[in-house]
Order: sequence, then structure tokens, then C-alpha cells
Amino acid sequence: MSVLFDRIALIGIGLIGSSLAHDIRRLGLTKEIVVATRSADTLKRAEELGLGDRYTTSSAEAVKHADLIIVSVPVGASESVAKEIAGNLQPGAIVTDVGSTKASVIAQMQPHMPENVHFIPGHPLAGTEKSGPDAGFPGLFEGRWCIFTPVAGTDETALKRLRGFWEALGSKVDEMDAEHHDKVLAIVSHLPHIIAYNIVGTADDLETVTESEVIKYSASGFRDFTRLAASDPTMWRDVCLHNRDAILEMLARFSEDLAYLQRAIRWGEGDKIFELFTRTRAIRRSIVQAGQDVDAPDFGRPHALDKK
Repeated sequence: MSVLFDRIALIGIGLIGSSLAHDIRRLGLTKEIVVATRSADTLKRAEELGLGDRYTTSSAEAVKHADLIIVSVPVGASESVAKEIAGNLQPGAIVTDVGSTKASVIAQMQPHMPENVHFIPGHPLAGTEKSGPDAGFPGLFEGRWCIFTPVAGTDETALKRLRGFWEALGSKVDEMDAEHHDKVLAIVSHLPHIIAYNIVGTADDLETVTESEVIKYSASGFRDFTRLAASDPTMWRDVCLHNRDAILEMLARFSEDLAYLQRAIRWGEGDKIFELFTRTRAIRRSIVQAGQDVDAPDFGRPHALDKK
């Protein structure tokens, strides 16, 4: 790969930021990586891992002379970061983010962006339940989608440069309106996490009733819920608060569909239950065919016997 940007500033060095650092270094996409995070301990760990070339707890300092700035913080912190970095952004710099909600991020950041910089909101649809600088790894974005939600008047050359960056990481890039993005993500990402948090919380409440058998005999279905429910609480609290309307709309629809299934079970309507399960099974197969998951036994998870 050739150098795409002279200096890239990573504001936030959790799972996404650290994975970006690994790939940017591996692919040689910049001459210099600057890492910024408010926590001195996190910054020290990032330096121990060799994630950057320079390190600072000041976002304003980090963006000096950077031609690409990637903000990887919980969406609720977007405005404070925008205010901090605005005065030090060089003309022509591209500022993007990785937040899971876009209308809120735009409302928080765009008013503080100087007219001579290019603000292009983005969202890579990639991640795990892990967090922190140790969670990152190369290849996280390979074959995954990155969605841009450009604001009015976005410079096409800057958009093309940012697209080239994500494509160099192996991502497929798409564009959509911010409000539409938030509705789509409410159903494919936000609602599943909310359901996972809720069902694991319910199981925890039932621990005394079942004498700890909920945890002891966890089958694969419950185990998969616990993976989602192990995600960063700060990030997902902010997602709920900053995509409230879309999430509430999807929760209402989900509640209606759940009530339909509840009635079918209550009245022994096997044909309705079978039709629903058949339809949803086909969706799973289409996800595998689209390359967004693997069709392997137990979802490709390693087991003790595999290591022998």
C-alpha cells in the first residue's frame, strides 16, 4: 500500500482505534500515527503496545498538522472532542468518526468544524465485545461495511480520499442519509444489544430461583446473548440516549411481533410458529451468503478438542 495521509490522529484508542492503528501501521498508510486519549493509563498501555508514533492526553495537541483525524470515542463525548480540536485543525484536514449513531454525532460536531476542513461522519460495522487498547487486532475491518453519512456540501475529493482509506483496510463503503442510517442500525445492531442486555439481566435476577443453574447449564443461545451483553456499557448507554427515537420505534415494533408469537404459542398455532421460524432461518442463510458470517459448526468457535 502507498501512503495515503502524512499524519493520522487517532482520538480514542479502544477496540476500533487500536484496530485502526494496527492496520494503518501494517499497510503503511501514513508516515506518522498520533494517539490521543484522556486516560494516562490507557495512553501508557497504547505506547507499550506500539500503537502510535507519538502519544498525548490532549486531543487538541494530537490533531496539529494531521491531515486525517479519526474520532473513536463514545458518541456522547463527540461534542466535547469537536470543541477541543477545532482550533488546531489544519486547512484541508479530513475529520471523521466511527460512531454508531450519526444524526446525533453530526448535531454535536458539525457546528464546531471550521469551514476549511472536511467533516465526513462514518461508521465501520465491525467490532467485538472487547474494549480497550488490548482489544484491537489487524484485519478487523476486512470484508466489513463502512457507512458514510456525508453532510450537505461535502467535498467530493475529500470523500474519495476517505473512501480510499477504508477500502485499503479491506472495507466495503456505502453512503446513506444520517437518519436512515440510524433507523437501519437500530434494528440490526442497537436492538439486538438491548435485548441481550435485558435477557442476561433477567437471567441474573433468576439466579436465586434456579439455584445458579442458569449460569451452570448455559446453552449456546444464552451464551451468545452474553457475548453481546459484555460490550462496553459506556458506549451502549450513549447509543441508547443518542439514537433514542429510532430505538424506541424499533422496540415498539419488536414488542408487537413478540406479542404475536406469544399468542401463537398460547393458542397452539404451530403453523404460524413454523412460518416465522422458517422465514428467519432464511435470513440467517442470506447473511452467510453475503459474507457477513461463517457457516461453520458452532459459528467457527474453537474448542478444547480442536487444540489437541
